[in-house]
This record gives sequence, C-alpha cells and structure tokens, in this order.
Amino acid sequence: MSKAQVFPENFLWGGAIAANQAEGAFDADGKGLSTADMVPYYKKKDYANLSALMHVSSETIAEAMETKTAEGYPKRYGIDFYHHFREDIALFAEMGFKTFRLSINWSRIFPNGDDQEPNEAGLQFYDNVFDELRKCDIEPLVTLSHYEMPMTLVLNYGGWKNRKVISFFVKYAETVMNRYQNKVKYWLTFNEINTTLIEPFTGGGIVGDKENNLLQASYQALHHQFVASSLVTKRAREINPAFQIGCMLARMIHYPATSSPEDVQQAQIDNQMNLLHTDVQVRGSYPPIIKRYFEDHQIHIVKEAEDDQTLKENTVDFISFSYYTSLVSTTTPEKYGVTGGNLYSTVKNPNLKVTEWGWQLDPIGLRTVLKELYDRYQLPLFVVENGLGAKDTVEEDGSIIDDYRIDYFRQHIEQLKEAILDGVEVIGYTSWGAIDIISASTSEMSKRYGFIYVDQDDEGHGTLNRKKKKSFDWYKKVIATNGEDLG
Repeated sequence: MSKAQVFPENFLWGGAIAANQAEGAFDADGKGLSTADMVPYYKKKDYANLSALMHVSSETIAEAMETKTAEGYPKRYGIDFYHHFREDIALFAEMGFKTFRLSINWSRIFPNGDDQEPNEAGLQFYDNVFDELRKCDIEPLVTLSHYEMPMTLVLNYGGWKNRKVISFFVKYAETVMNRYQNKVKYWLTFNEINTTLIEPFTGGGIVGDKENNLLQASYQALHHQFVASSLVTKRAREINPAFQIGCMLARMIHYPATSSPEDVQQAQIDNQMNLLHTDVQVRGSYPPIIKRYFEDHQIHIVKEAEDDQTLKENTVDFISFSYYTSLVSTTTPEKYGVTGGNLYSTVKNPNLKVTEWGWQLDPIGLRTVLKELYDRYQLPLFVVENGLGAKDTVEEDGSIIDDYRIDYFRQHIEQLKEAILDGVEVIGYTSWGAIDIISASTSEMSKRYGFIYVDQDDEGHGTLNRKKKKSFDWYKKVIATNGEDLG
C-alpha cells in the first residue's frame, strides 16, 4: 500500500449518535421509560468529577418517575431526531457518510423490557430510519444497548445484576435482528461495556444506594452482560451468517506518571483491567489477572455451568472502541493535580493540553491504542467514537467557525493513518458525534460535538434548526478524498 493511498477503498467513514441523546420523543408511540430518562440536568457542574453528574439514586428515580414531562430531563427531548431523522440523514449523505452509527432504544421496542410482544410503532420507526439510510447508500452500524435499558427491568428486577435480564435482552436482540436482517449488517451489543464498573446505573441499571456491595453487584451485572452478548452473537449468526458482530470498549489507555517501577506496574494493571472486557469478548475467557483481583476484593461471581463455554464459543468478529483521551497512573496521586474526563478523573499529564471539561488531548494516543489492540487480538478494529466537545459560537453572519474541531479531527485522523501504515486493520471511523446532541456525562447541549449545529440551549429552548459548521465541509472533503486531503 502506497503512502498516497492509505485508507482502503471500502473504508467506512461516518459519524455516530446514541438514541438516548438524540431521539427525544420519550413517551411517543408506546415507548416506555428508560434509565436515560431518569437523568436530570444539573446547572452546577463539577468537571473534575463528571461521573457524579450521571449518578442516579433511588430519590432521583422517584422524582423522575413522578415527572410526566421532559422539562428538566434533556435526554427525554434530545434533539428530536425522532421527527427530524430524514432531514438529518440528508445532511449526513451530503457530507458523504459511508456509515452511520446509531442505537436502538430498547424501551421503544419492549416498553417494559419483559413484555410478551414488541411495540410495532417502535419497530416501524427504525424501519423508516434504516430505509432512509439505504436510500442514501449509508451503511447502518447499530448498537443494541447504548446507556439505556427499560426502567421496569431496574425497578422490578434490579437491572443487569439479575440473571433474568439476559433472556429479556436476547429476546429484544432476536426481535430487531430478525426484523432488520436485510437492512443492517454491523451490530454492536453493548456500548462502552466497561461503563458498568465505572457508572453502574448508566451501564447496568444498578442503583447504588440499594446495594450493600456495589462493586460485587457491578461485576455480577457485567458477567451477565458478557453472557448476554455471547448469546446474542450466537443467535445473530443463526439469523444471518453475513452479520458482523462487534464488542465496544471505552479505551482508557494509561501511561505511568514516572519511570518508577511502581508507576509502571500500576499503569500495567490499569490497562489490564480496562482490557479484561475485550479479553472476554474476543478471547472468550476472563484474563488471569482477574482471579487475584476478585480474591483481593472478595468478589464472587455467580455463574451457571454453561457460562464459560458460552463465552468461549461465541466471540466477536471485530473490536470497536471509543477514544477521547489518555490517562495517567501512579501510586502517589497526591503529588499531582486532577483533571476530569467523560466518566472518570485522572492525574494531570503535563505534556498534554486540557479542554474545559478536563479532557487531555492526545492524538498520538490513538495510534498507540490501535497498535496495542491489534497486536493483542489480531482482529479488525473500528473507531466508533472520537471527537471534541466544545462551546460553539454562531457569528453575526450565521457561520460557525469551529477550526478547533477541525484541528482535533485532523490530528487524530493523521494518527489513524499512521496506524494503518503500521499494519493495523481498521474497518472504519465514525466521529462523535455526527450532529450536536445532549452530552452523555453532563446532559448539556452547550458541550457540542457535531459537524451540524442544532439551535437548542441547555434548558431545551430553541428552534431545533440545523446549521452546517465549518467542519461540515472539511469532513466532506476528507471523506471525498478517502482521508487523503486533511488540509
């Protein structure tokens, strides 16, 4: 492969959203309440500890369940993609998207999660979305569970901690895979599956103040998700052998703070614990390090006799991951300042610039991540989230000059190109996000990621009009030249 043409001809360029951050219409056409509908908007922000903004307690849930409107709950109204999807997909097509990553809202298909029959109106909505994508020659990349599950499964079953939820998820997955088997090829089971350990309610429907041992409950929930993912992978291949099934990890690469053996070892452990998720889903078994971790933390995972075999026999076809920032590991964190991130905090890396939200910007880290994942697993990789959250300004002439976003993407795509030259097999790249949506961590609208501006503020006021940013035309050029023109 010559350096003049690095990206494969069939490389899947595109962008991504999540149903809970974009669709809105939280109570339309038979949809049930989901975990994302419980997350209120907090005006006071602590960007050094963003995970606290996603924390949902029993009290928070009780208040949310009593609230029948979307006011104060941004993920209930999103950007109304539910009614604007044709307009939005037309803009994606204009940019030249080859693929569009989206999620299906489980509670739009099975409003309570344990329903006997699916909600036809919900199924029809995604039929319409996929048909619109096909008309525009855009390949859907579908996540089955992206930070939401039906609230009934949380209230009546305790979320993913309860093994019964596995069968409900498999039924949901079978329903949509059968329905869309000729419309969708690429599937992801869980978004950023490691989130179940970082923010248990968001990732696993675990209400922290109801648990005597939250860590135990979180790892039990994660095990059930691993089993569910494997069972869905098995069923997917039976439904349509042409399906491509992937896992999805929030890749949190850790650098040692110093060259001291203690810091190097801590970084090694932190990286191993992050990659245990892909180890299970790609290699088909828990990594050796987890045995000692479970013993040290007195964690006992309840398994069924067939679980290990299920995991071993039904591994994924490709690995997808999000990459936004790198982290720093040390045994002496008190020596360093702390900066925030999406769902985590880390000690500061003095070599990196930091955004308003605490992200440490590290484009080279993307190349490192790609090389390490490919060396470890020798499986195709898919970068399904990468982007910059920033406050955009609409100028007097209506333009939005987001050169900072262009610069971010340029640097990261350059490193993606270098990784491919290094021999890494990469299927595609979907930016986060394709269009401005509600922030996952802070529920803000002003933390914008998209190439397309949506006229809406943090309180949900605005026209919802869509407007192209400067980055829109830049990304259009990148796709048109298959990644060759990044100027």
